[in-house]
Amino acid sequence: MRKYIAVFFSVSLFLLSCNKDKSANQIIDHSRMVKLLIDIHTVDGRMYNRVVPDSMYKYGAGMYMAVFKKYKTDSVQFRKSFNYYTTQPEEMQAIYEEVLKNFKQKTDSLNKILKRPVNALP
Repeated sequence: MRKYIAVFFSVSLFLLSCNKDKSANQIIDHSRMVKLLIDIHTVDGRMYNRVVPDSMYKYGAGMYMAVFKKYKTDSVQFRKSFNYYTTQPEEMQAIYEEVLKNFKQKTDSLNKILKRPVNALP
């Protein structure tokens, strides 16, 4: 009887450990999450600047779905990954430092272009 109990718990432990690996594979990796967040926040900014009432309902869902399609993911996987990274503060901070660095580069580039004299444009 003890053999069967030992086998039962061994098999149960094995099946539970396999389940954890499956959930770990559902988390979006660091570099892809950075790129995804950059695009998500860009869409957020576009939606914020729209003056049309209810534009979020009209245009927002399609824009977000296009971003998810670009990165071959969906809103559920994104939400799970985001929730996972919020439980890892150092990792989340590193991700957002890269996101902010990217936006700063884009802002600096735009400011540089805007400060050029009109006749200097190609």
